[in-house]
Amino acid sequence: MRYKKLFVKFKLLFFLFTVFFIHTKAQDYIFGKIISEENIEMPDVTVINIRTDERVSTNHDGHFMIFGRQGDELRFVKSGYERFNKKVSAENISSPMNITLIRTAALIAEVEIKKGLTGDIKIDSKSLNPPKKVEKLKSDLAVYMSQKSDPRLLAPRAGEFVQPKGQGFSIGKVKNKWDDIDFMDYLTKALGEQYFTDLKIDKALIQNFIYYVFAGGFERKNILKYGYCSDADLYRFQRFVLTRISSYRAPQTKK
Repeated sequence: MRYKKLFVKFKLLFFLFTVFFIHTKAQDYIFGKIISEENIEMPDVTVINIRTDERVSTNHDGHFMIFGRQGDELRFVKSGYERFNKKVSAENISSPMNITLIRTAALIAEVEIKKGLTGDIKIDSKSLNPPKKVEKLKSDLAVYMSQKSDPRLLAPRAGEFVQPKGQGFSIGKVKNKWDDIDFMDYLTKALGEQYFTDLKIDKALIQNFIYYVFAGGFERKNILKYGYCSDADLYRFQRFVLTRISSYRAPQTKK
């Protein structure tokens, strides 16, 4: 009889331990919503589970859903806003997580004025010393503008269409304002090196990775043509990155 009671107690303890173990190891979906300081719902915010490296983006209403458990640390990233980290609590498992992102403060370059201003534009402009690079650029432009163009430069080439003279004027082919290198530099500055290191891309390989994303079919014709990348283009690039990061990390033979 005594052994029977001990056996029953052992089974009960084993059952409780199993339930406790499953509960502590269990993972759930964490739901939440992200808004700005102005209480505006924020789409396309990247949400990262630091432990699992899983990444999701908020929908057009600012809602997100990510796999995790209590104690995980979530990171919220959006261009133009300060990055925010939050640990998942027991309350976050049972109820939605509400996050507010703060805009990044825009720093204005400090201007040092050596002499006091008089209010007279002619006098003040002479007293302020412009940078040497600006002075050299002005000088080079003045020399260039004073030179006459060689008529042969404007002469049409053999077989080239020439607009007949008359009213109006012709605009030739518009050259792209940016090339891929310019666009790469912009993306690196706009997103920050931390964005790529969070993706486990070494700093030395950031441009290599961006070119890999370009080669994967990222549409950038108008961006290069006008030399302008809108917020929508930036979000589109970030979404495209998520489709290419796995193959980039794969062995070379699988890319």
